[in-house]
Amino acid sequence: MRSTFKILFYLNTSRRKKSGLCPVMGRITVDGSIAQFSLKEDVHPARWDAKKGRAKGKSREQMELNRKIEQTEHSVRSIYRRTVDATGCVTAEQIKSELTGATAKAEMLLELFGEHNREYKKRVGIDRKGSTYYRYENSYGHLSRFIQSKYGITDFPLKRLDLPFINDYEYYLRVDAGLSASPVIKNIIYLKKMAVRAMNQRIILRNPFQEYVPGKTTSKYLHISKEKLERIMTARFKSKSVGFIRDMFVFSCFTGLAYADIRLLSDKHLRKMPDGSIWIKISRYKTGVESNIMLLDIPLSIIGKYRTENKDGLLFKIPSNSSVCSSMREIEKLCNIEHLHFHMARHTFATLICMANGVSMESLSKMMGHSSMRSTQIYAEITGQKVGDEMKKLAERTKRKKQTSVYHSSGT
Repeated sequence: MRSTFKILFYLNTSRRKKSGLCPVMGRITVDGSIAQFSLKEDVHPARWDAKKGRAKGKSREQMELNRKIEQTEHSVRSIYRRTVDATGCVTAEQIKSELTGATAKAEMLLELFGEHNREYKKRVGIDRKGSTYYRYENSYGHLSRFIQSKYGITDFPLKRLDLPFINDYEYYLRVDAGLSASPVIKNIIYLKKMAVRAMNQRIILRNPFQEYVPGKTTSKYLHISKEKLERIMTARFKSKSVGFIRDMFVFSCFTGLAYADIRLLSDKHLRKMPDGSIWIKISRYKTGVESNIMLLDIPLSIIGKYRTENKDGLLFKIPSNSSVCSSMREIEKLCNIEHLHFHMARHTFATLICMANGVSMESLSKMMGHSSMRSTQIYAEITGQKVGDEMKKLAERTKRKKQTSVYHSSGT
């Protein structure tokens, strides 16, 4: 949300010097809060235009003063725009601090976290452990990625840190980051330490963790129900970009490919078998293990839908992760589904599309490209032929159900 912002220059006549000159001051106003600073320049009131906030006349001194005022105003406005674009909000004091180079308390979450980590690093080997420092740095990375994906900004105001933020961050750690219970708890503890640090510095006055209750240890393999998937598949979107992300989500639901893998998917990964079936053969971005997936009707229709939009040989032109997350929020609202994340599609493929239709865990492991059978809880190897046989049976069952969707038409 944009702030109300003003910058003006005036004379501080209450500090008139014996020479009659008065100091030139600047005043920054953001949402009613004010920060004032001195330009370290003086001018006589008779040579000052209060309405314009500039010196009168065309003498060299007056022109240089006006040039300095204009440069300062340009700097203030640049700081304002840059900070708002990066973080979504800004304060008058924050602009003044950056303009004057004055040391100010950190008002942003990652800024405070980084400050903590730098101080901690200096104590490593004295009374702090290096391993703990690296855990703090890793936690900083998780928090940074969460803020970027959830809000589309590079930092988050400490004054906006609240219970919904904490709950969403915990959900992100469990589902999107795929962390187990212990690392999730540690990352939440580190965030809580930042909140305590902010309270100790009087940056925030309340404890955002006061009503926080840790979530139950849930499996990271969360998927959506058949009813919710159908709701998403049949939804109509005014925005073409949101409709495209919906299509990519559905594509992942029927292939098990993660976001990073779909971004790399190209024609070279498509293989036509002697029996006429089309397969995807791609090494997973995360593990390097090859995934072998037989394409069903729905993902084939999605590929055909965007065939003419191919660029540089890629099947789909996938936007940044932050754009995808923003579109997923829109899909959430329209389809009335809470906590919808793109990676849930991969687990929906494993549970709803495959396991619910009798595909074995061995075949699933081959299609998902797991680096270890522990990921599918089965210690066995499988051949590509068995995967093909089971997927053909699945294809026949889905055809018999005569499942219909928007992917058999060209609409968004």
